[in-house]
Amino acid sequence: MRKKDRYSKILAWFEENQPMPATELHHDSPFHLLIAVILSAQCTDKRVNMVVPPIFERFPEPEDLAGASFEEVYQLVKSVSYPNSKATHLIAMARKLVSDFGSEVPSDIDELMSLPGVGRKTANVIASIVYDKPVIAVDTHVFRVSRRLGLSDGKTVDAVRKELEKHIPEHQRAKSHHWLILHGRYVCTARNPKCETCPLVEWCREYERNNNKTS
Repeated sequence: MRKKDRYSKILAWFEENQPMPATELHHDSPFHLLIAVILSAQCTDKRVNMVVPPIFERFPEPEDLAGASFEEVYQLVKSVSYPNSKATHLIAMARKLVSDFGSEVPSDIDELMSLPGVGRKTANVIASIVYDKPVIAVDTHVFRVSRRLGLSDGKTVDAVRKELEKHIPEHQRAKSHHWLILHGRYVCTARNPKCETCPLVEWCREYERNNNKTS
């Protein structure tokens, strides 16, 4: 199957069956989403969602977090991965929001990446969810699923991101990020992919290769 056709079939299935995908990270403002995404690095959304309610209550605005002590923030995030660095990043991020951006989460990718704790993936998540920017954030799920399905042969996160953005129409990019993440989280899992119940096997390159080996 040509890559162009693979994209067309897979995107069409998602559009029909999951027309309104959304992030599973709990948040009530762009600032709180930024906190949640920073905390989610190498950590599950489930864990982050358990941790954030008291953080959101204690720090409703960037000014509140900017004035917090490391120990106070650390106590609230200590159950996530890399709590020391994340506590440091959260405080520094809030301070930069206040000093450089008038306490508003910027929409520009480069400006987002200037914030402590924010790399390309986090910036793309915020830009796509909050501002509906036509960008795709590639995490471990998106990377794995894209290569298994045959949507990309990229060997790096950035290579996969560029190929996805090349082939996916702008109006579908923000949704595609969620489609691929959720598919990787619940169906095309890392260790035991649920191929027997996967609705995309008809167009999956990995499934096709495995079947050809055993036939």
